[in-house]
Amino acid sequence: MSRVSSKGKPNSDRSARKGDPTQAKPMGLGTRSLIGMGVAAALLFGAFVAYTSQPVPPPVIGGPFQLTTQSGQSFSDKNMLGQPHLVFFGYTNCPDVCHTTLFEMSEIMRALGPDAKIGGLFVTVDPERDTPEELKRYLESFDSRILGLTGGHEALDPMLKEYKIYAKKTPVENGNYGVDHNTAVYLMDKDGRFVTIFNVARKPADAARELQRYL
Repeated sequence: MSRVSSKGKPNSDRSARKGDPTQAKPMGLGTRSLIGMGVAAALLFGAFVAYTSQPVPPPVIGGPFQLTTQSGQSFSDKNMLGQPHLVFFGYTNCPDVCHTTLFEMSEIMRALGPDAKIGGLFVTVDPERDTPEELKRYLESFDSRILGLTGGHEALDPMLKEYKIYAKKTPVENGNYGVDHNTAVYLMDKDGRFVTIFNVARKPADAARELQRYL
């Protein structure tokens, strides 16, 4: 039986007084869903930050190969071990960029000095015309540490794939052809591993200073 207040109004039960925690309304489904979505979003964001914070591995460039030098000697990836190499793919009938790139590589090597243990590879993308004899004649104008490499397609094509090289014949006048190809110069370290695409189009002394770290 309810007690009557001095004003004649019955007192409600104490358990139903305003602010009594036992009478709080249960959390609605919509509120709980929003909280759950917020927690999930926070977890996803944390996973994204953790994933994107991981160091990005360098691209896989390089691999085993066995070709022939301009002197007719066999040369493989094993011969690269022990000293860094600048590796460039081109061909002797190239109208301009190949000659320019090899000249820049030569100037960098000369800036390092004659005793610097660094190698250079000029790998043909036109083996039909670039015989060892033709490579020898062509490379006489450049630093002697740059070797020319050629071979049959069965030996050359896997290397082009390993080094991510695009090469495609394009017809020109008089029934002749050119070869569209990548023009990047790769820097490979003493262990034959890819380091970076090396910028040879700068002052030879600046490029030589960078290469000193890998000698």
